Amino acid sequence: MSESKDQEKSEKTVPNVQKNEVTPQKCLLGAAMAGILGTGMYYLTYAIGTTFANKPITSSNQLVINISSAVRTLVVGVASLATFIFAFVSFGLVLLAIQLTLQGIKGRLKSSSDR
Repeated sequence: MSESKDQEKSEKTVPNVQKNEVTPQKCLLGAAMAGILGTGMYYLTYAIGTTFANKPITSSNQLVINISSAVRTLVVGVASLATFIFAFVSFGLVLLAIQLTLQGIKGRLKSSSDR
């Protein structure tokens, strides 16, 4: 009995939220945005790597050289990781759009053959 009251209470407190349906158009829009961000991150990673390569570490202290090398590696690694993530998400969203399109076509063919 208390479970039904809790369920009724939670239904009353949650506002009416429309369900966002996944469509191929939304997937392609998201893929385009992720692709743009991935391309931007690629150019940023390239610029960071070029800057680090053109400006060597100038110090005779071995500790400074080691820390500088570690920080440079970390910065380039994080930028490369972000580039890969955006590119991978973009690719996945394109594949999802293709899958949804094929499922829609199959559904239409099945419903037309049932008539």
